[in-house]
Amino acid sequence: MLNKFKGLLIEEEGQGMTEYGLVLGLIAVAVVGALALLREQIIEMYDGVVNIVTNRENTP
Repeated sequence: MLNKFKGLLIEEEGQGMTEYGLVLGLIAVAVVGALALLREQIIEMYDGVVNIVTNRENTP
């Protein structure tokens, strides 16, 4: 019985998936932070593209 408990503590099979999950979570937080910081620039760029497309459709 003691050997089974030792095996559970030493076993490292699921550890790789946990590490991938943590890295993925960290990347997600970084992306959300970057989007929050660049919000105004992204909105301006999107509005510029919309204006270009709208004006192109209206000109013959």
